Amino acid sequence: MGRIFETRKATMFARWNKMAKVFTRISKDIVIAVKAGGPSPDLNPALRRALQNARAANMPKEKIEGAIKRASGQDQQSYEVVLYEGYAPHGVAVVVETATDNVVRTVANVRVGFKNHGGNMGTTGSVAFQFQHMGVFRLDPEGVDADALELDLIDHGLEEMGEGTGEKGEKQLVIRCAFADFGTLQAALEARKLPVRSADSEYVAQTPVHLPEEQAKEVLELVDALEQDDDVQRVFHNLA
Repeated sequence: MGRIFETRKATMFARWNKMAKVFTRISKDIVIAVKAGGPSPDLNPALRRALQNARAANMPKEKIEGAIKRASGQDQQSYEVVLYEGYAPHGVAVVVETATDNVVRTVANVRVGFKNHGGNMGTTGSVAFQFQHMGVFRLDPEGVDADALELDLIDHGLEEMGEGTGEKGEKQLVIRCAFADFGTLQAALEARKLPVRSADSEYVAQTPVHLPEEQAKEVLELVDALEQDDDVQRVFHNLA
């Protein structure tokens, strides 16, 4: 087990704004999960994952319960998950994951985001081949025998495991699997009662791009602008 490759994160906008965005993203994840698999976490792995992320983000209990209640109602709008692809400045590949109730609005906003920050929005498949769709789990490494766990999880779909850091620099144990094996690995971690901080599907860059700091800043400004759009859930890129 070594240090795992993770792309650089944009941290441009204010903490309160970022926290509000995180809560909005998780609320949409909850709605999508409930619509697809019902309101019972015991019977809905996607909902368990969303609730786990909500707790890890310190999302207020009333917001969590409100999202589940709204999603269970007949009049709650449904969200369509749509991916957009393109290039940031200096050839950095970007995948934008959105959850939207209005595709026309979303595609227009994403296109403007690319254009206003020196990027170009591409067609479907133009950059996705540079990423692998994976399930990614982040664990608190305290008290975990990482080497033994790595061997144990291979039979449950584990593809990569290594050390990483969170946004505040805290140490994490990063575990990845093919997205098709997400449920199997999630169940294995739950059965072992391991301290999972977050669980998500991510588009993991296969070949990182290294840029000088000034050029990297331009890329992260575009990523930041895209992330602030209400319809955008996550932005993935291959900037090292």
